[in-house]
Amino acid sequence: MERAEVLKRVIGILTEAQEIRRTAEAGEDEHDGDAGAGVATQLLNEMLPSISVPADATPREVAALVAEALGPALHTMVSGFSLAFTSLAMVHDDGRTDLSSMEVLQELALEIEAGTYDEDS
Repeated sequence: MERAEVLKRVIGILTEAQEIRRTAEAGEDEHDGDAGAGVATQLLNEMLPSISVPADATPREVAALVAEALGPALHTMVSGFSLAFTSLAMVHDDGRTDLSSMEVLQELALEIEAGTYDEDS
């Protein structure tokens, strides 16, 4: 999955999590509280590669295979959540009350779509 797609998926997760929270706070929650976990699981299933480990691999070889396979995907996911958190925190720290968190995430998604956060930018 490309970096921009990962960043957009992270924003989607955060947006969906906000909707889940609003629904729960309004007493309209149809789920048992695990809906947020389902969204995160979906993200992990989409982004993390499958790993094949030879049956005779040593623990050190298994660790190396796992790190090599998961490292880039986890780095990109953490970068996406960090970017979203920083964007939200900057608006908060600036005392901006004219923007909701949803609007900040929407603006961030538009910036990502425009290529603002591409790796070669």
